[in-house]
Amino acid sequence: MSFKKPISSLVLIYAEDFKVLLMERADKKAFWQSVTGSLEENETPSEAAAREVFEETGIHTNQYSLEDWHLSHVYEIYAHWRYRYAPDVTHNTEHIFGLQVPAAIPIQLSADEHVQYLWLDWKEAMDKVFSWTNVEAIKKLAEIHQLKL
Repeated sequence: MSFKKPISSLVLIYAEDFKVLLMERADKKAFWQSVTGSLEENETPSEAAAREVFEETGIHTNQYSLEDWHLSHVYEIYAHWRYRYAPDVTHNTEHIFGLQVPAAIPIQLSADEHVQYLWLDWKEAMDKVFSWTNVEAIKKLAEIHQLKL
């Protein structure tokens, strides 16, 4: 078995009106999140971000501007997902990216990863995501675009 690398990318996809794309995980009901995924061998965080966006949504990031927000968080990996990592791994480093699209466009979900998606106002999205790092990514969106929290 090959273990996941404890380094990942999270991509906050948002429309010009600051609606944020959220997807419900297939393996955890009511766990809503942005695009996220671990780096593969010899992959940079930005390469992983672009790959994960395409795999999870069908969006080609080269049609838009994938922005490295130069923000990362270290978090403890949830116990129910630790089996995916080497036995001594307990924490993951997540790099945050933003991807602005013109509007709330249709998404092609990866059925094995997500069961549904929503475009929500950024403040509503902050309340719906399950991870604190996703909340911080949305706060970064607000900071970059000078939105009032």
